[in-house]
Amino acid sequence: MQIALTGDVMLGRLVDQYVIRNQSIGPDKIWSDVLPLMLKADRRLINLECVISDRGREWQPDSKAFHFRAHPRAIDFLCAAKIDCVTLANNHVLDYGADALIECLALLDRAGIKRTGAGASLAEALAPAIVDLPQGRLGVVSLTDNEPEWEAGEKKPGVHYITYDAKGLIEPYRSRLAQQLKQVRRQADLVMISAHVGPNWGPPSAAMRALAHQIIDLGADLYWGHSNHTPQGIELYKDKAILYSAGDFIDDYAVDPTERNDLSFLFILELERGRIARIVLHPVRIEDLYVRLAKDLEVEFLSRTMQAKCKAFGTIMEVEGQVGTISVK
Repeated sequence: MQIALTGDVMLGRLVDQYVIRNQSIGPDKIWSDVLPLMLKADRRLINLECVISDRGREWQPDSKAFHFRAHPRAIDFLCAAKIDCVTLANNHVLDYGADALIECLALLDRAGIKRTGAGASLAEALAPAIVDLPQGRLGVVSLTDNEPEWEAGEKKPGVHYITYDAKGLIEPYRSRLAQQLKQVRRQADLVMISAHVGPNWGPPSAAMRALAHQIIDLGADLYWGHSNHTPQGIELYKDKAILYSAGDFIDDYAVDPTERNDLSFLFILELERGRIARIVLHPVRIEDLYVRLAKDLEVEFLSRTMQAKCKAFGTIMEVEGQVGTISVK
């Protein structure tokens, strides 16, 4: 059984203007030659780094530089890749206010795409996405340390917001997440935390590592990080995997020539007997607002840098051809 994960999928701005709204472009084109690998997996999950809506106004445009919103046709692009679940706890889902978020939630629901991490209330933002698997069920919880003003309230639309320090989650967030994971464990056989935390660049800080370790200690089977524009090392902790950052998957961002934030991976979790046995990394590149399989020097760069980043955590990534593999158990 395979579960495909990506990093940030941002369908706003130029992607929205030149791809999503262009009726001559089929919804499958944006995934190009990566699509067969995605469809081969049993389930597909992404972090949706924008709101899908045609409503709302920019949130605090004088102080926030970037606002991401995609036309409702973006749903067709998610359906073309048979996306099963999107995580929404991030720093762009409320870029156009509560009305846009509420419309986005309704569009996802009508399309049958599970979602978690944001909602019309705190209870909805905290609610896990429960995804049926060929064998068993997957529970996904999405959280972020971005935009504290967007923290959902009892009757306030917002995101599942958390804070942490060098010891991990700060109360009341620790107790709340511990209780949440207990409840999710009753509903699912495999539990995953989607964490949109930390800065845009650089390796995970000591506080981020403490957070990831604590989340595994509290009962998660996988920590799936993003927010950082480049893929970061994978750590094996207590026979569980921590993906500190999956990087960017689709966007219109300027490319740093050193960091190469246009390069990342499609991550395939291979399950055996209900547990994650391996993580397979397929190199990809963002080019002309699409994602495609990486080639030649791009693959070499990704293999070399990811092996070094994993080695920093004592993790070995084997490379055969263009594909990397990390054994979890």
